[in-house]
Amino acid sequence: MKFKNTVTLVLTAVLLTLSLTACGSKPAGDSAASEPVTVKLGVVGAIYEDLWKPAQEALKAENIDLELVQFSDYVTPNNALANNEIDLNAFQHRIYLQSEIESAGYEIETIGNTFIIPLNIYSQKISSVEELKDGDVVAIPDDLTNGGRALKVLEAAGLIKISDAAGFNPTLEDIETYNVGITIEELKANVIPSALPDVAAAVVNGNYALDFGLKTEEAIYKDSVLDVEEYWNLIAARTADLSDPAKVETYRKVVQAFQSEATEKVFNEDYGGYFIKVGWDRDLLPQ
Repeated sequence: MKFKNTVTLVLTAVLLTLSLTACGSKPAGDSAASEPVTVKLGVVGAIYEDLWKPAQEALKAENIDLELVQFSDYVTPNNALANNEIDLNAFQHRIYLQSEIESAGYEIETIGNTFIIPLNIYSQKISSVEELKDGDVVAIPDDLTNGGRALKVLEAAGLIKISDAAGFNPTLEDIETYNVGITIEELKANVIPSALPDVAAAVVNGNYALDFGLKTEEAIYKDSVLDVEEYWNLIAARTADLSDPAKVETYRKVVQAFQSEATEKVFNEDYGGYFIKVGWDRDLLPQ
């Protein structure tokens, strides 16, 4: 009887040990869950390497490898996102994304706000817009949204008058009056900085101005229209991915990592406030 009781106690102890061991072990899915997640983010311009560096570092602690994929123009990143070649992109403002959705039928939407940047006028020939004269060529971006914004900058600078009936994105046909007889030439946004020696002045997109080494203080006219929400830059994702809770959680971490004090420090200390944070208090992802 004593022997039977001893065996019973030993078996009980073994079973208890196995039970505790099983309770303390990781579920089968945990090993896979601990694997790093790679998120490919499409950007346009080398400047984004600096802007996203703090977020990349912070996301390592979340086991997220944020890989920046560079594009040389504004058209390709949305196409790449729509075709699953990248996971997110962050290079455009709201009005540009909307025009892309309307023209190409992309199922893409905003998941976070980043910043607004000025669209300044630069020149290698004159030091003020007042020096522009009849016949001078002024270059602007040839895409609808940046071109429309550029025309508004020229209007604010007193060079032209846009028709009151023009839409949010005016075109050359909407110019009602030329206060100075300039010739407006539409060029690809990414080639405008290199064309500065050939024109009297040009409206240059902020990221390309920085890539080309143009400083804000060198602008002959500084963009003053910075509070229009349609010009806020953003992070975009495929609409279909936002029905996946795991992806939503990952994307939320990416957005939060960018919207940080470390990123704002880069804005202010590395680029002299050239980038201005906007809409960081808004959570645009599904709950």
